[in-house]
Amino acid sequence: MFSDLECDYINPIDLCNKLNQFVIPENAAHGFLTLLFLLSGQWIAFILNAPLVAWNVNKVLNNNHMYDATEIFRTLGGHKKETFFKLAFYLLSFFYYLYRMIVALIADSE
Repeated sequence: MFSDLECDYINPIDLCNKLNQFVIPENAAHGFLTLLFLLSGQWIAFILNAPLVAWNVNKVLNNNHMYDATEIFRTLGGHKKETFFKLAFYLLSFFYYLYRMIVALIADSE
């Protein structure tokens, strides 16, 4: 999406409207899963997720969690870095959770 903005295939208002509808659900889902890790005693998963939850909470408290069409070109580099970091984090988390599920299934069958 950000590359479309750089190449001028999409205007900033449309980009921000498309992305802003996913910001709160993403933060809420990640916070809910981290809370479940805390309540179920999955300490490693909780510790791995806590920094990103703290980052998201800080962004919400500072009121800069939504994309602003008037500022998007100035902050485009930071948004791209954050998006790639989150993509890498979620991808690595997926494989960690998959590994833990397989270990739990094997341990349960013995």
